[in-house]
Amino acid sequence: MTDQAPRPAAPNSVENPETPGAIPGKPTSASRTTLSHIMTHNDTNLLGTVHGGVIMKLVDDAAGAVAGRHSGGPAVTASMDEMAFLEPVRVGDLVHVKAQVNWTGRSSMEVGVRVLAERWNESTPAQQVGSAYLVFAAVDADGKPRTVPQVLPETDRDRRRYQEAQIRRTHRLARRRAIKELREARAAEGFDD
Repeated sequence: MTDQAPRPAAPNSVENPETPGAIPGKPTSASRTTLSHIMTHNDTNLLGTVHGGVIMKLVDDAAGAVAGRHSGGPAVTASMDEMAFLEPVRVGDLVHVKAQVNWTGRSSMEVGVRVLAERWNESTPAQQVGSAYLVFAAVDADGKPRTVPQVLPETDRDRRRYQEAQIRRTHRLARRRAIKELREARAAEGFDD
């Protein structure tokens, strides 16, 4: 017998279309996308490598496209949980930003992004140079949250990503709650931070 709590299962079926107001789920592959861009001198920082902000914008662009595709309309960046830069990107690199929806809530979606780079004029394989996790909120024309389709993981890798996204969400909410409680306690003590 193990002391580990059972892990929540990722969804594997579409919601019942006969349920009033139900939105059919979408498979992970329905909105997966790749954005590619050649890095130029305009993209460099003072060290002569590509500025991290340029990579972050490409990440946000690709993730936003995926979130909009999955939700079927506008989606806005709510947060970036993590952005890891693994290797520098250089002028002349062809950067591929691969994004997919990992998890969905009622109106929010976690989008996972992998950043790969290869020399534009060589046939060597691309190597991973970064990764990120962003949370998007689907909004209507008035900027109010709207319901998104449930993501339906298709592969074991998709199911792993779904479960990891649930862990990140739990940590994100716990961190937000702890910070709020600390600020309220400090305010009650008369601190004006």
